[in-house]
Formats: sequence, structure tokens, C-alpha cells
Amino acid sequence: MSARIYQIQKNALQSGKALTHKWVLEYAPAEAKKADPLTGWAGSGDTQQQLKLSFPSQEAAVAYAQKQGVPYTVIATPPKTLKLQAYADNFR
Repeated sequence: MSARIYQIQKNALQSGKALTHKWVLEYAPAEAKKADPLTGWAGSGDTQQQLKLSFPSQEAAVAYAQKQGVPYTVIATPPKTLKLQAYADNFR
């Protein structure tokens, strides 16, 4: 059982930056999902896949994982790049 620690990214359809400062600890799936023979829905017996813990900082998430003895991987946040252009550039 391992965990991923990452920062929430802004959705491409969002203009605001609400909740993008939070860090999330999410457990990796322990077993593959399989189709239920009666309904056909995908599911598994692993209940930790449903668990997402949010923290105010990366250090808090790492401290929690270390305290619980969970091996973790920190996924770095990619740098934000702005493509500045003028409206007139659309007509060149």
C-alpha cells in the first residue's frame, strides 16, 4: 500500500485559483478493478481507493504519511507558464 502526494491543479475550464493551494494524499490501488457479473459495474474490494486526505501543506501530508508508516511518492507541481499575446496577434 503506497500513497501519492500532490497539489490540486486548476481545471482548464476554471478561471479562478480556489483550492489549488491544498495538497492531497491519495492511496494507490492495491488490486485491479473487475466487472461485477450481475450489474457489469467496475469495482474492487480495496476501500482505500475511495480515501482522499487533504492537507494545508506538503510538509503536513509527508508528516502524516511518515507517522502512519505509509510509503509515499511526492509528485512535483509543474511550473505555470503564461503565454502572453496581444489581440492583434490573432490576425498575423
